Amino acid sequence: MQAEQQQYNYDVVKWFAYMAVIYLVIGTGIGVMIASQLAWPVMNFDNPYISFGRLRPLHTNVVIFAFGGSTLMATAFYVVQRTSGVRIWSDKMAWFTFWGWNLVMLGAVITLPLGLTQSKEYAELEWPLDILIAVVWLAFTINFIMTLTTRKVSHIYVANWFFLAMMIMITYLHVINSLAIPVELWKSYSIFSGVQDAMIQWWYGHNAVGFFLTAGFLGIMYYFVPKQANRPIYSYRLSVIHFWALVFGYVWLGAHHLQYTALPDWTGSLGAAISLAMIIPSWGGALNGLFTLSGAWDKLRTDYILRFLIVSLAFYAMATFEGPIMSSKTVNALSHYTDWTIGHVHSGALGWVAMVSIGALYHMVERMYGTKMYSVKLVNLHFWMATIGTAIYITAMWVAGIMQGLMWRAYDEYGNLAYTFVESVVQMHPYYVMRTFGGLIFFLGAVVMLFNVTVTIRRAKANPSPEMATAANI
Repeated sequence: MQAEQQQYNYDVVKWFAYMAVIYLVIGTGIGVMIASQLAWPVMNFDNPYISFGRLRPLHTNVVIFAFGGSTLMATAFYVVQRTSGVRIWSDKMAWFTFWGWNLVMLGAVITLPLGLTQSKEYAELEWPLDILIAVVWLAFTINFIMTLTTRKVSHIYVANWFFLAMMIMITYLHVINSLAIPVELWKSYSIFSGVQDAMIQWWYGHNAVGFFLTAGFLGIMYYFVPKQANRPIYSYRLSVIHFWALVFGYVWLGAHHLQYTALPDWTGSLGAAISLAMIIPSWGGALNGLFTLSGAWDKLRTDYILRFLIVSLAFYAMATFEGPIMSSKTVNALSHYTDWTIGHVHSGALGWVAMVSIGALYHMVERMYGTKMYSVKLVNLHFWMATIGTAIYITAMWVAGIMQGLMWRAYDEYGNLAYTFVESVVQMHPYYVMRTFGGLIFFLGAVVMLFNVTVTIRRAKANPSPEMATAANI
């Protein structure tokens, strides 16, 4: 383990991994709070700084960029070193990435509750923080690329291709969507206007999902599933096809968010058509991960970390089928602006992104500290809390969203709306309570993880195990 620690920079990976767990607790905690505000408005406490409108963008920024970003940076630095056989290119740049990224998140925690926002989905932060994001992300990308150029093996493992696609795509997505004219220190206006601004925003928004929340986490899947299962990936050729299909296909999908708006009709139709075609490579990737366990399914009986990784693939398959279906005009006419969309987003966010991240984080903690988790029973408990919490959450939103859509377009015999909007809101209450309960279970599972990881790290530092240190080198 000491030789490996000298060969690789695990220190920055350890800090990114631990911060990811902390951000998971914070982000899901905020999520439970704002979900409770929808169920019981009194939970706003008449305080503008913790109202739903202020905390909702903070919730998305913490879970996507703080938790998701920290996980991606931890895993990317971990995987590129181990698959390239070299130390990270620049330790100083890696630490700049760590502190810079956390500074961005601190800025989000301060500015968003104050109402300082550009009001763009997944891109709310104002221009000073946007510039910092660009600088930190470029440092992250350059360090990753330079590490690849110094690798000791000729082959670039497929996980690194997915990480690289994410880094390159997010760079120009962020820069173009954030082009703005500053008028004050914390106020700016987009250089785009009207429907053009909407088109650029959802070109950015959906590709943030496609590359940040999909390509990056597929990089995680392609390394950690075979590693945890101790088996080679089912089909390396399929993984390459999956990569190129995703890279060339995903960039066209953003317009399907703007069906039935001022956007030209053909753009939404094109987005929907390619969205439906993307089911094929997405399912190919999911099956590639699942089939990696062929002949070794018995491992799921005792390996709870592997359970997180495999169940995440089931959610990935489900979310990448549901999304294209919802993009079609017929289904979109019902689902648009309803909580069905919220259910879809969280089936991907909680079921796919969070679960594959949690599995990877548990794996890295064991390997980097040369130990086993403090409590395997708590890992198992966390798995069931995450799974049950996610199932309750998304089921509540699916039912609520379909009910909303049906109520909003129901007419009586005179051609008048059968229900007022307020009546649809009243009918939502029990489902909002269910969502809060499901989210609370998921949040408490994250707290269990933080406790388990913290105790594991402390025990490993206090009592280093030579036997487990040897295992960590594998």
